[in-house]
Amino acid sequence: MPTTTEKRSPGRPSTKKAASPTSIQSKKKPEIKQKQSVKQYTEFVLQDKVEANAAYMITMSGITVFDKENNEVREIRYCPNEQSIYKKEQSEFAVRSPIIFVGGRLIVRRDQPNLLEFMNIHPDNVSKGGTLFKEVNKEVKANIEVKNEFLIADAVSMIRDKDIQDLLAVALSLGINVDRPVDEVKHDLLVFAKKSPKSFIDSFDNPSVEMKALIRQAQRMQVVKLDPDGVKWFDTNKLIISVPAGKKSIDVFLRYCLTESAVPVVEEMEKQLNR
Repeated sequence: MPTTTEKRSPGRPSTKKAASPTSIQSKKKPEIKQKQSVKQYTEFVLQDKVEANAAYMITMSGITVFDKENNEVREIRYCPNEQSIYKKEQSEFAVRSPIIFVGGRLIVRRDQPNLLEFMNIHPDNVSKGGTLFKEVNKEVKANIEVKNEFLIADAVSMIRDKDIQDLLAVALSLGINVDRPVDEVKHDLLVFAKKSPKSFIDSFDNPSVEMKALIRQAQRMQVVKLDPDGVKWFDTNKLIISVPAGKKSIDVFLRYCLTESAVPVVEEMEKQLNR
């Protein structure tokens, strides 16, 4: 009986193994590289507010700076067609050009290195101890804004997550009326938190804030009176501490309550509030 033989394709058998799901998943994701942008311009702004269309020209003559390398005082001036900003190094045909801030701003392009050098070492630059103008560092500005936004987010989340008693204590210390629905109190806290996020966050677990909240509560519940001339017990009108002229009674009483000598007073306020 004839037999059949299986035909095989010519060549060596394949030794390539199929990639397992695990090996595929373990592959590292390609690293995302940021393109380094070239700074196209530098911005300087006047310190004083200027109208949008107003023009201001800085002084161009008799400007001197101290050259540390040569240990001498040298005169500088901006001449667009000169390689150097130092007068002694400029040609006899050097022509000065006015530097004008428009709307309080001056833009120095990338192709104006001599103008940038002039502005950077000018004695009126804030970085050199002057008071007239300064460079706008957008990277630093953006970093500050990002940090502030994160602080605001943290402050807002604390209003959402903190215990109501902690929130009421902070509200009392800030002088916020707590004799209202909780949502109204939280609304006022939100306004403060967005305006001063760091101060709001620091209010929690702060002995001064906790003490101020206690004082405000004692005042609200008619345990103590905060008169302009002194702090007194409400029921007996007995003086606890005098308030010097020109000082706020809440501030004077707060500092007093944080001292060891005020421990009996603080304990009495807590006792009457807990009745």
